Amino acid sequence: MELTGAGWRKSRRSGSNDQCVEVATNLVGVVGVRDSKDPAGPVLTFPAYSWRAFVAAPPR
Repeated sequence: MELTGAGWRKSRRSGSNDQCVEVATNLVGVVGVRDSKDPAGPVLTFPAYSWRAFVAAPPR
């Protein structure tokens, strides 16, 4: 999957912690997730509808 032009942002739940993830939600049909310490490393992609369900789910 081509991720050039992805707009990455740090998770709001990360606070000042450097152990965090970044997400790209400006992609067509998918959301990208990567480790903020390794921006050139691997990226997980999820269907946008699955990501919305994950984010909306109540914490356990």
